[in-house]
Amino acid sequence: MTARPPSAADASSVSPVRVVPGLPPARSGVGVPLAEITTLRIGGPAARTTVVRDDRELVAAIAAADAGPREALVVGGGSNLVVDDAAQDVDVVVVRTTGTRDVEEDGVVLRTVAAGEPWDATVAAAVADGLAGVECLSGIPGAVGATPIQNVGAYGQDVSQTIRAVRVLDRRTGEARELAAEACGFAYRDSRLKGDDRYVVLDVTFALEVRRDSAPVRYAELARALGVAVGDRVPAGDARDAVLALRAGKGMVLDPDDPDTVSAGSFFTNPILDPDAFAALGRRVADRLGPDVVPPGHEEPDGRVKTSAAWLIERAGYARGYARGGAALSSKHALALTNRGGGSADLVALARDVAAGVEAAFGVSLRPEPVLVGVTW
Repeated sequence: MTARPPSAADASSVSPVRVVPGLPPARSGVGVPLAEITTLRIGGPAARTTVVRDDRELVAAIAAADAGPREALVVGGGSNLVVDDAAQDVDVVVVRTTGTRDVEEDGVVLRTVAAGEPWDATVAAAVADGLAGVECLSGIPGAVGATPIQNVGAYGQDVSQTIRAVRVLDRRTGEARELAAEACGFAYRDSRLKGDDRYVVLDVTFALEVRRDSAPVRYAELARALGVAVGDRVPAGDARDAVLALRAGKGMVLDPDDPDTVSAGSFFTNPILDPDAFAALGRRVADRLGPDVVPPGHEEPDGRVKTSAAWLIERAGYARGYARGGAALSSKHALALTNRGGGSADLVALARDVAAGVEAAFGVSLRPEPVLVGVTW
């Protein structure tokens, strides 16, 4: 890919945008521990690891792995992986491809970003260049290529709102093809690409609005932090700063000095319940916590109701900091499971403990958000 040409927006008039730590260093070789490239710092050695720097190397590495006896595991930032500590009989391809290019079109910039670019640096660059639409996704660890797979989202935005296309390697044909956003099957923290290893993301094209104000603020907590009403716009840099502050307060911005950030971010997705199931949850909450306590709920476009996994975890009796062996809930946010010097067995045991407790208390099943490798849920 070619380097990004100067944006139509004049970035020289704004103050520098802070960028949080990027992707972990990675090395090629035999027996490289996956713990080196996962934010949880757990994971046993892979049979072989290959770090790729451009599309040609990426395509060749995938082809070589597919021709061999082992499965291929494609890794970006390692921020959404839970890998067993035992040796993994896989060929790992670590994507560190780089490059960005812009095309201007009718008031938007179509920004195509290589899969291996750090996601937060991509958000910071958009804000600095006067491009709106991803500023509320600041501080999320990982690489660009992972964002469409799980439809990364936070604070009222998700990437499906701005993705125009995803260029992928089709492992069945060995050819690159472009998937329009409509073909990606985006849903809450989900897409057609998730759970299907047929496609490997090469780059992602985002349609970003040319303006220094943010997209309308849709998340109540963020609106309160900014002192505005839901639906208002603010300078995109202000939205980014507020999101980073909120995330840091929850241990959700990578910080080598903060043990709460040795995690995979939110470990469980927020449950989405049909109306009858949400009503049943309300009855269980009232029975357990009192008639005046109501579970949080946000109605989805399809009529189902999204509730808060963190709220359920804490009301089921799992306080922040709750520990089991060498793993613990974050001291800042109950939805993050952290590695406190243990291993994959400790982390999975904690996750199962919490999920079982929530189901026993409220009849709601929690679903892990990270990709599990060598781990049975």
